[in-house]
Amino acid sequence: PSEGRGREFESRRVRQFFKGFDPGASVSRQPMKLLGLSMRVVAAVLALSSVACSRDFIFEGNEYSNPIRNNQIKELYKARDACLAKNAVPAESTNTDVTSVAKAVSLSCAPETDKLIAASNLDKDPKVAEAIRSDTERKAALYVLRAQR
Repeated sequence: PSEGRGREFESRRVRQFFKGFDPGASVSRQPMKLLGLSMRVVAAVLALSSVACSRDFIFEGNEYSNPIRNNQIKELYKARDACLAKNAVPAESTNTDVTSVAKAVSLSCAPETDKLIAASNLDKDPKVAEAIRSDTERKAALYVLRAQR
């Protein structure tokens, strides 16, 4: 007996749900009539939660989170580049090539490079340290090539 009442109640709920259902309405309008408000709420919640969780994505790598540290890193880059420019010498003999001279120049500026790595790599990621060292060698090669002119 209670099973029959449950089915009757369930069928009444289904009829109430589809009370405003018009089979002649267009396919694109009907779902919006049934789920319009709830879908908008779900879309808004998803959009706001994804934006709230990814604050760094909005601020492009969190560049503006600590301007003092960023200025310090920029100054360390300038100090490293000044050291590279000061120590760059042309590759004079035919036995030495630009890359070996650039390695020597980058090694002579190792203290500046290490300070830069320490300031910009707080997580001590070896990939970041290697990227900064390879950037130093590349810049040293550019300064050596400029010194040859």
